[in-house]
Amino acid sequence: MASRFTLRQLEYFVAVGEQGSIAQASAMVNVSSPSISAAITQLEAEFGLPLFVRKHAHGLSLTQAGRQFLDQARKVLTEAEGLTRLAGTISGNVQGPLTVGCLLTFVQVLLPAIRRRFQNEYPDVQVTQLECDQLTLIEKLRRAEIDVALTYDLEIPADLEFIPVRSLPLYAVVSAYHPLADQKSVSARTLADHPMVLLDLPISSAYFLSTFDKAGVTPNIVERTRDMAVMRSLVANGFGFSVANIRPHSDLSPDGRELRFIPLEGTHRPMNLGFVVPEGARSVLSVDAFIEHASQSISKWGYPGLPIARKT
Repeated sequence: MASRFTLRQLEYFVAVGEQGSIAQASAMVNVSSPSISAAITQLEAEFGLPLFVRKHAHGLSLTQAGRQFLDQARKVLTEAEGLTRLAGTISGNVQGPLTVGCLLTFVQVLLPAIRRRFQNEYPDVQVTQLECDQLTLIEKLRRAEIDVALTYDLEIPADLEFIPVRSLPLYAVVSAYHPLADQKSVSARTLADHPMVLLDLPISSAYFLSTFDKAGVTPNIVERTRDMAVMRSLVANGFGFSVANIRPHSDLSPDGRELRFIPLEGTHRPMNLGFVVPEGARSVLSVDAFIEHASQSISKWGYPGLPIARKT
């Protein structure tokens, strides 16, 4: 007799297997813990196998059978998503699940607004977003855990395609009280005389530091952070300058202090903002529609990388 289980149960099982906790899986899939616990119990009863070892103080651990089931469940869910997309392609409807990855440095500036407009236009697409550094985005694309990544053209491997949208110049970011705050432009050599707050993300940090290498100087790094908002607050509170390509709508730090964005002098390589996809991904209607929609949205905005017109 054929096994009776649902894709939803498999989804819950995968979430618990990856998180190691029903509570964390509940938060990830936005379903109550009792519902997830019941799904796991039903799967174990259906297959007659224990999938998890329950540890009172340490959550759940996969059994040997559970690890094998986890690999297969991921494949089943991927194939199910493929069927949904195939139906959309055949019917010409943009529908089905779409997982979008975005670089940590600018996800808060771009992705929520893009998603809102896209989902208003294509309500049959279920969008999920993930925020990662560049190396993780590439890894997740290769493992088919995300469908498309919104990021920079930094060290894109040959097996993935980069689709450029716009070029973003480099800015020095300083507080309103910094000695360089009133400069119209500034050089890397001048900045090297001042303390620096480095946005220390994989690949991105090497790009920022290459600006100083090219000028033959070494920046005085006094603070490091992997969070764009923290970087802006450290700068605004006088801990040092930073460099970035993304200029948000507001020239205020998260704690309300004023920032100045000064163009960097010289022929520095700008970063290109765009999409990274696996080969053939644009044949999927939802992926292609998202790329087209987001490209139009980004090209029309007065940012990132451009000054904001102030009302008088």
